[in-house]
Formats: sequence, C-alpha cells, structure tokens
Amino acid sequence: MPLKIRLSRGGSKKRPYYRVVVAEATAPRDGRFIEHIGHWNPLLPKDHEDRVKLDEDRVKHWLSVGAQPTDRVLRFLDEKGLAKRPARNNPNKAKPGKKALERVEEKKQKEAGAAGGDASAEGAEATA
Repeated sequence: MPLKIRLSRGGSKKRPYYRVVVAEATAPRDGRFIEHIGHWNPLLPKDHEDRVKLDEDRVKHWLSVGAQPTDRVLRFLDEKGLAKRPARNNPNKAKPGKKALERVEEKKQKEAGAAGGDASAEGAEATA
C-alpha cells in the first residue's frame, strides 16, 4: 500500500490546525494514520517559528522507506532542506478563460456601437 506524508485537519470552524501525518493513500483525510510527525498552524505569521514543526528524523525515515509527500508538505520539506521541490511554470494560468474573453469582446462591441452612434449623432448636428 503506498504511503503518503500529508496533512490531517483539526481545529474548529474557521480556525484550522493541521497535523503532518504518515498515512496510507486510501485512508480518509482526518482518519486513520500511521504516525504523527509534525504540525502546521496556518493562522500564525509566516516568519513565526511555531508555524511549521516537523520531526526531521522521522521525516527522513519515512522518505527513505518510500512515503510520498503531498505538494503542500513538500513545500514545508523544501523550506527545511529535507526534500527538493521542482520549480513549476504554467504561463497559461494567469490568462483569462473563454467566458472572460467573450465578455471582453461583448463589452468592446457595445462600446464601439455606442461610440459609433454618438459620432453619427454629432456629425448630424454639425451638418445641421
């Protein structure tokens, strides 16, 4: 069974608190896990020392056994220097989607139509 190093959510509504756990990939997010190896408190400032705490020896052990970290946990491990997260590049992410492009086109057509109507009305007044 493949192992994952992932986050398990705790805390109350609107006050998240996560435990970093090693669990089987098929186990529920907040359910059964093998070992608790750290925690993450996203409400603390990014430079606070207690925001992310990891048991580095246990993390190294589980990585050597073959456990795969999720993307968020891999970010934490990369900050601590325990694993390398490859840089990603998605140039299309910031581009607007089809619907947004259609709305922009409609807006341009309306403005062009309104501007054209205003211009022809002004031209008619000027000739009169």
